[in-house]
Amino acid sequence: MTDWNLILKQAKAIISGETDLIANTANISALLFHELNDINWAGFYFLKGDELVLGPFQGKAACVRIPLNRGVCGAAATRRETLIVADVHTFPGHIACDSASNSEIVVPIIKNNQLIGVIDIDSPIFNRFNESDKAALEKIAEMIADI
Repeated sequence: MTDWNLILKQAKAIISGETDLIANTANISALLFHELNDINWAGFYFLKGDELVLGPFQGKAACVRIPLNRGVCGAAATRRETLIVADVHTFPGHIACDSASNSEIVVPIIKNNQLIGVIDIDSPIFNRFNESDKAALEKIAEMIADI
């Protein structure tokens, strides 16, 4: 079981006093990758024009650019809402960067009512993510938006 209280405290401590977005998201992706069970990718994509561009992450090499409204990341960004996908193979337009991924959660990062990017976490386990993961990751997205 994930100890989200501990992870949230660690995330807050990691970014406390640091204002660099890349440094902070690099450390947060490492924290998530090493603290969450049954995941194979954790990272960030940032909005640049009309596409999401790869940011700091942990895991195998990933897709560099994702058009808005394509795949789980693009859909979450366009809708500006967290998406939990129990089986990515059934998601319309899913982008398979790693064929081992079977479920995914994507959380938009919104600052001053503007989308700046998303947190993306993949798992080889079907139906890996739940409402507790969603709530905690949305708090992390808020921390990042406040940087």
